[in-house]
Amino acid sequence: MKAFPSRSGNLTGRPARPYHVRPDDLDDAVRETLSHQVAVARPLSADPAGQAIRRANRIRRRRTAGGLALAAVATVLVSTGMAQLGDGSGGQGTPIVVIGDPNPSARPIPSATAAPAPPPGTSVDLLVNGTLVSAQGARLELPGVGPAEAAHLLPGGAGWLVVGAPTAAGRSLWVAQRDGLVQVLLAGAGAIVVAPDGRQVAWRDGTGLLVAGVVGTQLIGPVRTALPADAEPVRFVGDSVLVRLDPDRAGHALWRPGAELTVGADRSTLSVYGPLPDGRLVGQVAAGDTDGTCLAVLDPKRDLKRLSTGCGPQLSQDGVGGISTDGRWLLVNGRVGKADRALLVDLRQLGPDLTVVPAGPPATGAIAWKTDSDATYVDGAGQLVRVEVGRVRAGKQAQAVPVPGVQQGNRPVVVTGS
Repeated sequence: MKAFPSRSGNLTGRPARPYHVRPDDLDDAVRETLSHQVAVARPLSADPAGQAIRRANRIRRRRTAGGLALAAVATVLVSTGMAQLGDGSGGQGTPIVVIGDPNPSARPIPSATAAPAPPPGTSVDLLVNGTLVSAQGARLELPGVGPAEAAHLLPGGAGWLVVGAPTAAGRSLWVAQRDGLVQVLLAGAGAIVVAPDGRQVAWRDGTGLLVAGVVGTQLIGPVRTALPADAEPVRFVGDSVLVRLDPDRAGHALWRPGAELTVGADRSTLSVYGPLPDGRLVGQVAAGDTDGTCLAVLDPKRDLKRLSTGCGPQLSQDGVGGISTDGRWLLVNGRVGKADRALLVDLRQLGPDLTVVPAGPPATGAIAWKTDSDATYVDGAGQLVRVEVGRVRAGKQAQAVPVPGVQQGNRPVVVTGS
């Protein structure tokens, strides 16, 4: 009897193993196996390039979504690279953009060519047709900036901040450095004001008011508060922002960043021209029950309460005016008889017997006091006016001087803070 039963059907024993393999056949088999392994792409456990591309695509999609709501001026500048400036409040408003400088080699080179030259005797820098012209005649072109309504020197003379003229898309804020870098900081904003020292900027964004610090070519630490429907920032008062509550009515409020805007008791202040050395403000107020207005010294710590008043001159309500660096003199628009003039006011004699001296043609835009007795401004015809207090008090009014190279409808802008 057999120890194991025999296999049945198609079950057979294992095939005989070939033991006779030529060396050439073995070499060919190894080569073929290796070639197949090389041809198959192995997935990497980490893909840095792929991760970077995916991250860039996500950023690009977010920026594109935010940029669709921007003004046309921002759309034109997308090719230079942009990032949205967040205020940390979670508020939903029109996006404000910060434009980067991806290609510094494309910066325009500053030119020392004295064309157009400033008028003789000019002691301040001017912005003329998109070109910054120093009092010495050196110039720096600002490509893409366009018409402007204000320009201010940055701390240490590092460059300038330029506020664009209002358009249907809003206002823009540009920074221009002396090395030729020109880029936009804000686009599609409402009213924009720059602090006297050039270190802060405030602007209206939708239903909110924001303030941010200026460091180099960036806005940092933005802080936001809600604004009434028609309110706009008009100037800085120390670290606070003065807000006009309604452009058609008297009344202002001071907002200190970090707190909510509180509407106080002031319902009579029409304009504020600036601070005195001790921090009090000088402004124009409604004169009681009459249709006239008066000048007044105001206390910013007590809802702009009047401390003293001087009435008599006919003052313009356009809000244009400027105080000398020592706080003695005020240049303000008004009327002498039937003629519109810029008036020189001695603030040390502010009282019931206030008198004024005609100083020159009415001013537009900022008034730049270079010294305690020397002021410069642009008149309605786009000409430059330099007021010297001593000559004006002696009865010699300042004369307007044409600015070379000014184009029709694009008045020059006096650079303040210089």
